[in-house]
Amino acid sequence: MNNNKLSNRLQLVLEQIPQGSIVADIGSDHALLPVAAVASGRAPSAVAGEVNPGPFEAARRGVAEAGLGKVIAVRRGDGLEVLEPGEADCITIAGMGGALIASILNRGLSLGKLEGVKTLALQPNVGEDILRRWLLNHGWVLTAEHILEEDGKIYEILTAVREEAAEGITNEQLYRGLQLDGGMVCDRELLLEMGPWLLQAPNAAFFAKWQGEIAKLQGILTSLSRSEQAPAEERRNQISAQINRIVEVLACLPKDKL
Repeated sequence: MNNNKLSNRLQLVLEQIPQGSIVADIGSDHALLPVAAVASGRAPSAVAGEVNPGPFEAARRGVAEAGLGKVIAVRRGDGLEVLEPGEADCITIAGMGGALIASILNRGLSLGKLEGVKTLALQPNVGEDILRRWLLNHGWVLTAEHILEEDGKIYEILTAVREEAAEGITNEQLYRGLQLDGGMVCDRELLLEMGPWLLQAPNAAFFAKWQGEIAKLQGILTSLSRSEQAPAEERRNQISAQINRIVEVLACLPKDKL
């Protein structure tokens, strides 16, 4: 049996998979996630998809070592091409940029590969706002967001279901504006950027992420301050406004549970 322990990040992704789901893990690498999903009894079967030869072989080995070759299909292919329409009802994609995950979902949608899929559990390394926009524009509702720090990196996990299956929450409700304790109202853009669920329950990793973003933006501001050209000044004003907005949001959020 495969005894590879999941990282905290992948453990959180695993917990987003509904009990009894047929899982397709795209970009599966060593197939740790589908192996854990099946071995724990959360999923009766799974598909592990990999496009690159090295990780594909690693996934095959991982499944073989776990003795799960009969219930986990390891397939080589690009994105959701490894799936037949209706074959899986939960798709997990972890460890890629948000733009790449969105493009994989887009292509899969055009090929009919999202047919029958009820849940998406996505862990982008960057570009979370890009994914939120994709979900919003394609009829998916965020049901949960998680953020954690592990090995010096901060990760977000977005869980979504189809609009018609979302119980008690709609995209209109989720993005119509959130009033913070300090009286500030987060508009749709801020909710897409920072996360509608994360803003309602910020933790230490959330504050660390956005303090890091402020530091990055201040670094850009410093380098732009050396230029006297008009476009640079316009960009400086944009970045200053962005910094001020994030600072204002963080100041209005509860820190008593940190």
